[in-house]
Amino acid sequence: MKTKLTLLGGLSTEEFLRDYWQKKPLLIRQAVPGFKGLLNPQQLVELSCLEDAQARLVKQTRGNWQLAHGPFDPDEMAKLRGKWTVLVQGVNHVLPQATELLKRFNFIPHARLDDLMVSYAPKGGGVGPHFDAYDVFLLQGCGHRRWQISTQQDRSLIPGAPLRILQRFEVEQEWVLEAGDMLYLPPHCGHNGIAEDDCMTYSIGFRTPAYQELAEQFLVYLQDRICVDGMYADPDLKTQIHPSEIGTPMLQQVAQAIRKVQWDDEDVANFLGCYLSEPKPHIFFDTPAKPLSATRFAQALQTRGITLDLKTQMLCHGSTVFINGDSHPVGKGGYRALRELADTRELPAGKKLTQETLELLYEFYLDGYLDLTAKRR
Repeated sequence: MKTKLTLLGGLSTEEFLRDYWQKKPLLIRQAVPGFKGLLNPQQLVELSCLEDAQARLVKQTRGNWQLAHGPFDPDEMAKLRGKWTVLVQGVNHVLPQATELLKRFNFIPHARLDDLMVSYAPKGGGVGPHFDAYDVFLLQGCGHRRWQISTQQDRSLIPGAPLRILQRFEVEQEWVLEAGDMLYLPPHCGHNGIAEDDCMTYSIGFRTPAYQELAEQFLVYLQDRICVDGMYADPDLKTQIHPSEIGTPMLQQVAQAIRKVQWDDEDVANFLGCYLSEPKPHIFFDTPAKPLSATRFAQALQTRGITLDLKTQMLCHGSTVFINGDSHPVGKGGYRALRELADTRELPAGKKLTQETLELLYEFYLDGYLDLTAKRR
């Protein structure tokens, strides 16, 4: 039986994925009933001023756009007037409630999840008409935002603008969203959000990496894992009329050697697991100041349970788990438990675990990848 989700406007996940995902927009009134947001505007501004904040400030003055990157000065932020928007990426890395919000979207694989971005704008604020190369759910927090969308093929941008703003934007549909409403947009759907009053929007983004990017990074991944024996040799070298030309025998010999570089689907899976779980460059993990011994950790795990650190990304495939860019082949029993941890971002107290799993979890604990902060159950 297909479960109908309020989050998807009464659609089942199967219906949504079949009819809307990466195909067309969907407006959902009261997708999250009673949702008022996870932060107030002042709290978001404070996040944008933190040292490691991934924040942007967009200002519009007489039709001209300005873009600045955080972290920002609190005093300067307090002086802002006119039409402006502050956007903070990775709010799920610092706010536990944000991680809980993202769990509502578990019908999309974790390998596709990027992060939760939260924006605030006073009346009239926005970032201009644009399109994104990824799927996004735009969940309205406090206030009201007018969304205009277009499926136009013209994607030319305003020359010289600091933002990727569409030069011509032809509005096809528009709605005003209030708290709890949500708009899903597939990649390359033009959209323009304008604050009707002081408002905040929660953007749940799902990455769509370009094949070029994946291919480049896969070759980087391979360079540490290939071994091509032998050295170039030409004992039968012949004189050439033109010494500057690369000769055919050399080309053929090197081409034959390079063809020895091969890979299979398992290599691609291991690459994807490492690459898609790799933390962004600005992310660092805090190791325990006074780490427990392995024995005391195992005891605490049994009585309290564990949760993944908010910044941790954990994926699985076959008999391998991937966490923050590293791969760990594990046994069948261990894989099931670790997959549960990856799926739900927690393991309950009293879980029966193999010794191999305990040792691996202890390693994750020492690296700061998980926390023993769950309440007793």
